[in-house]
This record gives sequence, C-alpha cells and structure tokens, in this order.
Amino acid sequence: MFEPLLADIWASLFKMKPEIRAKDVDSILEVNKSLMVKIMADEYFVNYRRFTRLDDLLSAICTVKFGEKTNQWLADQKEEDEDFKKQMQEINAMHRQLQKQDWQEEAGNDSQVSKEDFTEAMTKFDKKLNQMLQSDSQSFSQALAQAMQETKQVKAGLKSLLGGYGAGSGDAELKKIPLRDQLVLAEKMSTDKTMKEIAEWAGRFKQIARKKQKSIHRDSMERRGVTLGNEIERLLPLEFGLYMHPITKNDFLRRFVEGQTMQYEQKGREVLEKGPIVLCLDQSGSMSHLDTQSKGFILTLMSIARKQRRDFCLILFSTRTQIHKYEKGKIKGSDMVSLARTFLGGGTNFALPLDQAMNVINESQFKQADLVFVTDGEDTLNDSFLLTFNKKKKEKDFNVLSLVLGSSTKIVEQFSDRVIQIYDFDDAGSFTAFEI
Repeated sequence: MFEPLLADIWASLFKMKPEIRAKDVDSILEVNKSLMVKIMADEYFVNYRRFTRLDDLLSAICTVKFGEKTNQWLADQKEEDEDFKKQMQEINAMHRQLQKQDWQEEAGNDSQVSKEDFTEAMTKFDKKLNQMLQSDSQSFSQALAQAMQETKQVKAGLKSLLGGYGAGSGDAELKKIPLRDQLVLAEKMSTDKTMKEIAEWAGRFKQIARKKQKSIHRDSMERRGVTLGNEIERLLPLEFGLYMHPITKNDFLRRFVEGQTMQYEQKGREVLEKGPIVLCLDQSGSMSHLDTQSKGFILTLMSIARKQRRDFCLILFSTRTQIHKYEKGKIKGSDMVSLARTFLGGGTNFALPLDQAMNVINESQFKQADLVFVTDGEDTLNDSFLLTFNKKKKEKDFNVLSLVLGSSTKIVEQFSDRVIQIYDFDDAGSFTAFEI
C-alpha cells in the first residue's frame, strides 16, 4: 500500500490545487485515503505547500520525508497498541495469501482467503486507524512538521554544496544540475553525517568568499567622469542635496525615475582570461581531523572557478596523488559523493603534487593560473626540482599561495610567492585563498 501512498503524498505537495475527489476507493487503499485526508487537513499543510508546489526537488524530498515519518508513526502506534499491531499482522498475512493465490491461480482450496474477508478486515483496520489519528493527532502533526524541517535542511545543504558564492545564487545553480544528481545528493544529505558537515562548512566559507570577491570587485572599479542614470550608490553628492531640499525634491524624483540623474561613471579594469585554479591538498594521516573542513574549502574554491569560468584541478596528495579535473569548476552530484568519501592517508611528499600541478598548468592555453598549496607536513625538495619549478612558474606567469597548518614554512617558502600559517581552514588566514 505504501508505493501508491507516496504517489498521493507527492501529488498533494507538487500539484497546484490538489484535492481528494474519490468517494469510493478500493479496500486496500482506504487506509491511504484516511492518511491523505489527515495530511491535507493538517493546520500547517498549506504553509508546507508554499515551499513544495511545482518544485520538483523539494516535493520529491518532502515526499520521502513524509513517507518516512508516516511509516515511523505507524510503527510507534503498533508498539503502543496491541490490537492495532494484531490487526496489521492479520492484514499483512491475508494480503500475502491473496497474492500467493493470484500467482498460483488456485481454486476450491478451503484454506484460501476470500477478497470479501480481506475487505472486511481492511475496513475494520481503517476504522481503528481513524480513531488513532483522532486521539493522537498531535504526534502525527509533529511528525509532519519534523519532516518539513528536515526537507528544508536538506535543501539548504544542497544549496551550500552545489550553489555558487554569490548571494541568492543557490537556487539558480541548483536548476542547472540534473534532478537525478540532486536527488542522489539529497539522499546522502539525509543519511550521511559527513555530507551534512561538508555542506555546513561550504556554506560558511562561501559567505566569506562572497565578501572577499565583492571587496576585490569594488576595489577594481574606477570612477571615470559623470554620466546619467539612477543607481543610488553612484549618485553625485549634488543630487542628494537636491533630493533633501523641498523645492527641488520632486524634480529630482522625476529625473531619477527617468534615469536622468547625474552619477559617477565607473568602468572595471580590463579582465584578462586566466588559467586554471589548481589546489594541492595534503591528505596525509595527520589531516584526517580536518577532512570535512577541507572539503568545504574545496567546494568554495570550485565555486569561484565556476564564477570566473576557469578550469579547476584538485590534486590530493600524501605519498601518492589523486587528480580530479572539473571543467569551468562544474562538478556532478556523483563526483561530489565520491569526493566526500575520499581520503588518502599516509605520509607527505611535496614533489609529486607540484610536478602534477606544473603539468596541468602547462596544458592550459592561458597564463595567470593560481596554485593553492595546503599542507600540515614537512618534506625536502632537491635543488634541481626547485630550479625547474620556479623557472616554469616564471614562464607561465602563475602564482603559488601556500597555507601551512602548524608546521615549519622553510621548505614551502622556496617555491611559494606567499606563505600563510594557519591553525585550520576556519582561520582568517586561509580566507586569503578566496581572493584569487
């Protein structure tokens, strides 16, 4: 009975004007009808639909959540009421027997269950269920409220994982991703604690990145003369004076509406196409306690790459490397699940990831790549490697920002343009990476 119940729940959440129209339904669906009447009569149901109506993702997530909570409520009632439990067991046994009879096409067997007996049992059970829904309506309503709250949390997590760093960009970014991928991630968000933590860190870091990038954009703008328009933040002080004076206020408002007020003309400095963003991330054993933080950090840099339409390359390293390339910073839901589960462990080798990073940057047609190197370990690099690396860095015009977690910076300084010591990824120093 549960599969058609889920279909009804989905329709009630997704459709524009859902209503229960069937007066008489098959006996096996009487219970579903009682549950749907209760769900749609819930005092907060109309409010829930404000979020789910015509929303493929939210209605699907909420359907599963409502189904889970309804199933759990029935299980709880079964444990508390012996008669309810007995009726459920009898109905399940009768239903299995009816299915068996249909499969085997038996006839004239005295042990057979008649459909009339099953219908009578379902009617009796439906009556019992309605009594319980009436007597314990508060717990059922609370279960629905909890389901809706979990739905919102999952949606917020998905926006943190898949959205950009721009304010209000989460929903727009989600719509670019196939619904199947969204649902795969939604399932993981519901059951996997690690995914939830990664989403929380990604959400926090993207807010910080937004401020960092906004500051960069503001600083890159130059005032070049005066033009006409109606952008408040660019109006000349003279226009504000005219607005404040009672005699000239109406004239100002007219010109403002028509876009004829004087404002500063601003032009951004020329932006050249840049090469990839390459992140070399230490995944030696000592970094395991920062794993969820680091994944949130990765997703934030990836969102910056997506915004800037730059390829993003992630090089995980320990004593081996694992390379993941994301064109224009785009990542599939399945790749994100795989990334969340990945941790290399082992020791630390600097030469491996740096060599791989050089190969990636060599493949790029653009100069001005950005390489972010993150480690909490120490290693040695021979002079010939450093000479080759620094020569290539000059040729390809790329910068290296190194974030060092609580260890010596002596070796890292030999191949980096800037080195910042941090305690963890939530340290203000690590946010420098969001300025690239």
